[in-house]
Amino acid sequence: MHTKIWTDIFVLGVPLAEKIIRPIIVYVFLVVALRLAGKRELAQLNPFDLVVLLTLANTVQSAIIGADYSVSGGIIGATALLVLDYILLRALYNHPKLFQLVEGKPDVLFEGGKVRKNRLNKELITIEELTAAARRHGFASLREVEKVVLETGGTLTFIGKEPAPDELRHRELTEKLDQMMRELSLLKASSAPPQQA
Repeated sequence: MHTKIWTDIFVLGVPLAEKIIRPIIVYVFLVVALRLAGKRELAQLNPFDLVVLLTLANTVQSAIIGADYSVSGGIIGATALLVLDYILLRALYNHPKLFQLVEGKPDVLFEGGKVRKNRLNKELITIEELTAAARRHGFASLREVEKVVLETGGTLTFIGKEPAPDELRHRELTEKLDQMMRELSLLKASSAPPQQA
């Protein structure tokens, strides 16, 4: 009984080379597929995008593990993925042009009060989704936004036209504090006893 448990946990159900090659193939496929699918999938703008990412993980799971459910097999597969990821990131870091080819470039979707419809169409993002994302970032509407950039990692960066309310409040308080310090210095100077010669 105990021998079967330890065998199931540690003995590989498939050859070692297969445990290493399977995750590498799936990794490369997913990197290419997500790059071709566009940054929208990574941005997760709506429930459909989230469902795609979640089911994608489930779909490729059996391709990664094969017929092996051992702990050792899982550790070997995970190690292969982590090592491959480290090697690719190191290679991309040292070759900026290759990095840009894999990552792509940020897309400006909105600037100066104008929606760049061709960029939205390319990324399959609707104006309604962009407006909803602006509200999630604290803007009442796109009228308060100067620029929206879809970053290479799929995040949306919103740059407001005016400083944020917290920043305005901070500026006001700083100015009032500076004014109080000046007045306090003048008050001290005027109330100081005359110096004797």
